[in-house]
Amino acid sequence: MEDVRIKVEGMTCQHCQMQVHDAIAVLDGVTMVRVDIEAGEATVSYDSSKIDLEQIKQAVRDTGYQVLEEVEVCPVPTPDGMKLMTESLASMPVGAEVKDEAPPAGPKIAPSPPGRIETTTIGVTGMTCASCVQNIERGLGKLDGVLKVSVNLTTEKGTVEYDPGRITVHDIIKAVTDIGYGAEEIKGVDADREREAREKEILSQKRNLILALILAVPVSVGEMGQNIAPLVNAIPGIMGFLGNDYFQFIFATLVMLLPGRQFFSGAYKGLMHGATDMNLLIAAGTGSAYLISTASVFLDLGTGFEHKYFGTAVMLIAFIVLGRYMEANSRGKTSEAIKKLMGLQARTARIVVDKTEREVPIEDVKPGDMVVVRPGEKLPVDGIVVEGRSALDESMLTGESIPVEKNMGDEVIGATINKTGSFKYRATRVGSDTALAQIIKLVEDAQTSKAPIQRIADIVAGHFIVTVMSIALVAFFYWYFIGFERLDIAANYGIASPFLAALLIAITVLVIACPCAVGLATPIAVMVGTGKGAENGILIKGGEALETAQNLDTIVFDKTGTLTRGEPQLTDVVPGGGVSEDTVLMLAAVAEKGSEHPLGEAIVKGAAARGIDIPNGQDFNAIAGHGVQVTYEGSRVLLGTRKLMTDNGMDPAQLNNSMEAMENDGKTAMLIAKDNWIMGVIAVADTLKEHSAEAVKYLQEMGITTVMITGDNRLTAEAIARQVGIDRVLAEVLPQDKAAEVKKLQAKGQKVAMVGDGINDAPALMQADIGIALGSGTDVAMESAQIVLIKDDLRDVVSSIELSKRTMGKIKQGLFWAFAYNTAGIPLALGVFGPYLIAPALAALFMAMSSVSVTANALLLKRFKLKRQEVV
Repeated sequence: MEDVRIKVEGMTCQHCQMQVHDAIAVLDGVTMVRVDIEAGEATVSYDSSKIDLEQIKQAVRDTGYQVLEEVEVCPVPTPDGMKLMTESLASMPVGAEVKDEAPPAGPKIAPSPPGRIETTTIGVTGMTCASCVQNIERGLGKLDGVLKVSVNLTTEKGTVEYDPGRITVHDIIKAVTDIGYGAEEIKGVDADREREAREKEILSQKRNLILALILAVPVSVGEMGQNIAPLVNAIPGIMGFLGNDYFQFIFATLVMLLPGRQFFSGAYKGLMHGATDMNLLIAAGTGSAYLISTASVFLDLGTGFEHKYFGTAVMLIAFIVLGRYMEANSRGKTSEAIKKLMGLQARTARIVVDKTEREVPIEDVKPGDMVVVRPGEKLPVDGIVVEGRSALDESMLTGESIPVEKNMGDEVIGATINKTGSFKYRATRVGSDTALAQIIKLVEDAQTSKAPIQRIADIVAGHFIVTVMSIALVAFFYWYFIGFERLDIAANYGIASPFLAALLIAITVLVIACPCAVGLATPIAVMVGTGKGAENGILIKGGEALETAQNLDTIVFDKTGTLTRGEPQLTDVVPGGGVSEDTVLMLAAVAEKGSEHPLGEAIVKGAAARGIDIPNGQDFNAIAGHGVQVTYEGSRVLLGTRKLMTDNGMDPAQLNNSMEAMENDGKTAMLIAKDNWIMGVIAVADTLKEHSAEAVKYLQEMGITTVMITGDNRLTAEAIARQVGIDRVLAEVLPQDKAAEVKKLQAKGQKVAMVGDGINDAPALMQADIGIALGSGTDVAMESAQIVLIKDDLRDVVSSIELSKRTMGKIKQGLFWAFAYNTAGIPLALGVFGPYLIAPALAALFMAMSSVSVTANALLLKRFKLKRQEVV
């Protein structure tokens, strides 16, 4: 046995991967093949007595791909281990994978790093109800190497966590297709693909609907004409033709084979793999009516079988296809947030190649490329400005409409719009690494993930099919053996055959009980809710976060950078007697002009903002812990603490009251003196963000406890808390202890959200029931949080909670009406209140309308106004 890794060049998609895999797997002597498209290699185990390496390489070349000469020979097992492995491999089919249970003497083929877990997203087609979701999740969950599966009916996507050392994406996709659904791997963000897939589905169902109606209406009219004498007498020629048994059979057969084929093929594939779904109910219902009618056309079944039910079967198909067409249109509306985000992307980029500008597709831009942007153009990728300057419209990312100035060295974000000058920048993040792509991925993941309440609904709906089949069977036997004679169906309803009467009721039960609405209620609402959030700069990472947020009763805010701006600003200038504010501020700015301390920078910026000219001082001297000293126009200028003044023979008592008032407000107060004369007080503080107090007020009105946590001293912390209206202060908390404080709150039974922006907030964000990070914060904080506020507006904390409550309300409404519909519909279909209150075709229409009504109710979330929108 020989084991090698072959480098393969040219693979670009899942189809390429399968072609290479199949080309090698069919070779005599090859016992195992694994193709990794990401690594661009194929790992092959083969018997060198039957085939050599060159033949394997040639097989790859014959498929149209290049084989690089570098071939890595994997470690060869020991003789005993080789014998055991050979025997094990010989008993496996071609292309099978060595499992973990293989003898340990030989190393595993193409081992992955220990603990390596990868996630892939697959697009799934052919799903119609929650049972389909259950079938796929159950099937994939049984695969060795698959760790976690989540499939979303509405987005038609599934995320799979797997161990690449034990299973490949190819194996996962094959498992889905074996069950009877279409599947392909989704890589990166492709707006065109998303749009084409959605349009293809809508067009397909539209064609099916038109064809079903064209064929079904004449059959249905002809069936009615058999029983309505005035119709036959009024237009005897046409009605006679439409009511002809052979005409009805031909048209009904076309309906079954064309628009109805999807239901029968889906039911067959599912049954072959032990899976039951909505297709089985539809196929059983329509197929029964069609078969009994066909038998009565060509066979003499006796009295009671003169009437045919082709019209019932075809109208069932038509109404169900109508429902699917309407659902496809509705699903398209739920993903508008993703479409809008994708629409922000540029399609091409202008890069510099050999000193000339060349326009290339955005996919061809690589990190390090020099990108040229002209006024009015979208930036294709993220990067750093290296030449020129401009102002960019970053409203797509921040929500701020005012253009942001960009100079050399500044970071720029892809999909933002260049407003004024031309500039060049070096690409740093491209493709799926750009900020926009990450946001889109975050929203997609959120819409694919499931809320806990949805998992319960899926499980219930998954078992519901078998229950409905059982109920329909019981109903059939009851009406066949008991109900037919007890209610004298022959006399009251004109059906002479107990078999036909029982069959019609069983068909009605099968059709009316399809759990489509149950399966759609939660994912539709989650999609609209997370999409609404994304449109307004609130990124919610999944259904679980959306569900948990509604139950929060305590919000913990980090102070610096969250409630406050995170950088000191000049707040007060109080002059002593006989001097102006501008003079005091000018002298303070002169003293701090040579300083790099944040407090000094705040004073200099504050003076510049007031239009004060700041001359240079000489002999700058920083006095550690006390302040600074400079010489200006031959005079000594001091700026600093009381002690600095007293050490230099000055008494600050006259300004003590002003200083204490500032310090009680959490400000840093400094005295300014010239030639042993104290001229005034300068105060600097980390000021509150614009909407901090407003956000806290809203939260308290909602009955939520607000807490501020900070490493600052208690005096400063309590001063800030008073300004913002915070209920409780946790001061002098070390960064590593923030998570412990959150844990203490949780131990009291509180549902806690942590709002922060820094690296030191990450543990607390992870510990909290919900972590909320600001978009201006660090990447670590945003990775640790379940909700990210892109716009840095703390009112979005309120909006997140309100959005959660609204979304969960829609989910509960949808589930209530879906279950209520089935609870009420099944007894009606069973004939509890009298048989034939609901005919099969009418039941199909009701079933379709229930799914559409649940979807329409969820779409009302789009009208929800966020808190800051209400204020505006």
